[in-house]
Amino acid sequence: MLKKNDIIELNITSATADGSGVGKTDEGIAVFVPLSAVGDFLRVKILKVKKTYAFGKIEEIITPSKDRTEPDCECFSKCGGCVWRHIKYSAECDIKSQKVADAVRRIGGINTDIKPIIACDQTERYRNKAQFPVGRDKDGNLLIGFYAFHSHRIVNCSDCSLQPKIFSEVIEVTREFIELTNASVYDEQTGKGRLRHLYIRIGEKTDELIVCYVVNGNGIKGEDILVKMLRERISNLKTVIFNSNRENTNVVLGAKNRTAYGNGYITDELCGLKFKISPFSFWQVNRSQAERLYGKAREYANLSGNEVLLDLYCGTGTIGLTMAKDCKKLIGVEIIDDAVKDARENAVNNGITNAEFICSDAANAAKELEQNGLKPDVIIVDPPRKGCGEELVNTIAEMKPDRVVYVSCDPATLARDLKYFDALGYKTVEVTPVDMFPKTAHVESVALLTINTIL
Repeated sequence: MLKKNDIIELNITSATADGSGVGKTDEGIAVFVPLSAVGDFLRVKILKVKKTYAFGKIEEIITPSKDRTEPDCECFSKCGGCVWRHIKYSAECDIKSQKVADAVRRIGGINTDIKPIIACDQTERYRNKAQFPVGRDKDGNLLIGFYAFHSHRIVNCSDCSLQPKIFSEVIEVTREFIELTNASVYDEQTGKGRLRHLYIRIGEKTDELIVCYVVNGNGIKGEDILVKMLRERISNLKTVIFNSNRENTNVVLGAKNRTAYGNGYITDELCGLKFKISPFSFWQVNRSQAERLYGKAREYANLSGNEVLLDLYCGTGTIGLTMAKDCKKLIGVEIIDDAVKDARENAVNNGITNAEFICSDAANAAKELEQNGLKPDVIIVDPPRKGCGEELVNTIAEMKPDRVVYVSCDPATLARDLKYFDALGYKTVEVTPVDMFPKTAHVESVALLTINTIL
């Protein structure tokens, strides 16, 4: 009988989506082992035992997997970011593809074509946005980095391999400022202190940089010194913003921004269009790979120029606006008022005149449009992790679009919603996984659904 602290030998034969390898004991008990790779033969120490599964940690790699590679980041396994830095990228893509296929077939019960994953050409330095919590350890040492997995313990990180190098320079300037001025740093336990987060965004095409400090108040003492230091050291600095967040919350940004330098936003390009980006704006973290994701969505939409296109969960309008030239009319729906304002402005700035944006909950707006007799030919949905849900799927089906293009950030909720669609006569033609975030556990998907006229 397997018990805690046992040392066993284990072949790793599969992997979970969150980065653990899995092997089975002779008794058939699955053992989950973080930082292991499929093909590893390991000596494992058992940490916890349940009825049908257990958790362990690597004591010794007896025979390494052919997919194993040496991690190249000192924060790997400490922060809550990367989970696949210890295996080759091709193996990571295989795991992510399998995650999507398993969800669609097992959860959704959908037997459809799962296309090869759209892999990412750039697996390092691809992120254009970062949020770094600021704090101090029990000895008073300054910490700027990332939260450890499933905690609010800050792991110091001076250079994340997923972020542009310039972000590290901003971190260094911020450290120097805090040490120079003894600036007040936020303490989550007491709710006291000022500086909470450092938030950075860069335009991949324009190289414009926005630096935003999230503060427990209206600002910090000596902020003119901080702005001066940033301007002297960061040549592509476009704007500096102070965001006020006085709430005891896990949400990083508060509701109010104050611009200390520049005009409060940057611009970038996506699929040939220009977009204005502020701290509140939704913008794809991996812009280059987003173009490939949107390209697949555009292929599935198969627009001829005569269609009414309904874009639900449209955010700042990025997906729909990139297809506006290919349809007769674009209607975007988004519940966040600032995002809708940005979407309208983005349409104007790009000379797009056939787009309309509505501020509303996706399900309510879809129902109202359906009641008003709107007949969209194609509907695109890009919901948050919770997916569309049965009510919205029902409303979409009642509108009887020819095609539904579903962009998903969670395979499980995608699969659940595909099952709802299937029951209402919409067949899943194919699903394409897209790796937007190499080295992490996340995987996106794009699915094409068409109405089954036989039903």
